[in-house]
Amino acid sequence: MKKKAFAYGLILSTIVMLVLAGCGGGQANGAGDESGSDGETKTIEFMHLWPEGSSKQHNEIVNGIIEEFESNNPGVTVDVEILGNEQYKEKLKVLSASNELPDVGMTWAAGFLQPYVKGEKFAELDGVIDENLSDSFVPGTTEAYAIDGATYGLPLELNITPVYYNKAIFDEYGLEAPETMDEFKQVVQTLVDNGVTPITLGNKDSWTGSMWYMYLADRIGGPETLTNAINRTGSFEDPALVQAAAEIQELVDMGAFVKGYNGLGNDEAKGYFKNEQAAMYLMATWDLPEWTTNEDNPQEFRDSVGYFKFPTVEGGEGDINSYVGGPGVGLFVAEDSDVKEEAKDFVSFFVQKWGEQSVTKAGVIPATKVDTEGIELPQMYIDVLNDLNDASNLTLYADVQMSASAAQVHLDMIQALFGGEVTPEEFAKAHEEALAAEEE
Repeated sequence: MKKKAFAYGLILSTIVMLVLAGCGGGQANGAGDESGSDGETKTIEFMHLWPEGSSKQHNEIVNGIIEEFESNNPGVTVDVEILGNEQYKEKLKVLSASNELPDVGMTWAAGFLQPYVKGEKFAELDGVIDENLSDSFVPGTTEAYAIDGATYGLPLELNITPVYYNKAIFDEYGLEAPETMDEFKQVVQTLVDNGVTPITLGNKDSWTGSMWYMYLADRIGGPETLTNAINRTGSFEDPALVQAAAEIQELVDMGAFVKGYNGLGNDEAKGYFKNEQAAMYLMATWDLPEWTTNEDNPQEFRDSVGYFKFPTVEGGEGDINSYVGGPGVGLFVAEDSDVKEEAKDFVSFFVQKWGEQSVTKAGVIPATKVDTEGIELPQMYIDVLNDLNDASNLTLYADVQMSASAAQVHLDMIQALFGGEVTPEEFAKAHEEALAAEEE
């Protein structure tokens, strides 16, 4: 599975929209209530993408949750179909086109979700959240599954993006994890002065550089500024967003990033951090196993990896407990399900149980808050989970928030910004033009 799990939603959305456009609504799917009114067993059809062979731990958790749900709900059974990632996405499109979606299935946020919602294929789930899960989710996670104010998916997984750093390198030069941008720049300058690469970055995959820009936009303008520019209640020419672009180029001019960063893929760039040739690396928490349990990395190196929250900017509106990131896969309920209430009960139960078990059994950061008291995990997991419980905001990756065409402009401009090919003002104007064109 691609590590950046959201991006394919943008690629597929147009294709799915075309498929859905030819479909009428209102017909019940083939799944569901086998009983009518005579009290026989009701069946929830559930389709997921964690086969036993490639996702053994995930698969075992799912099977255990289903067994417990069936035990707690006599007269209700869960019929499971399991497909690999790409097969799953293709079959979901086909089933949607023929009004035969499973009662419960898996979806992704934003671009992937949108055509199914427009086609009235997924049920609203705000009632499920209000009834059973109102205080369960990390702030900002369910919003990624909301369209026009209604929520159509319940997130299971979550990634946030800290700055990982090599504590041994920091100790060698008397450095401490920075909390402000001024302190961060002092760290960068000290490393540069001593011939050490401060930050590794694989900006050939431009979403990596986008995360740096997003954090600066958040810290300068606050959590709504970038999102508002994208959803058109604000503008990309907001001074805070222009200043964020200028801050990127100041870091570039300082020599903050590894040489050749615009030509390096993310995996290549990560190698500089793993080989202790760079002191810092900004990446999402899907990399936590690399720094905690992956025995391909020497224990001495794993012990030297720490992380810090992206620093605040003096005078900025941002909060250090606000994160760039986003939920991974989530659950939907089919709008035309014959067992919609049972399906909603199942997704509510599933989300709660998944949150309790996924960290310890599969090393997954769930979208729900986790009580870390008494659980056995590497300390870095514990620290991240505790930070998530205190999160004030989660801003979904910018390219995932945008349409496919606007996202491409964004990614191209990120490359150009880091490469010094555009000014901050030109960077902002290009975004504004791309987003405004979609309103016409």
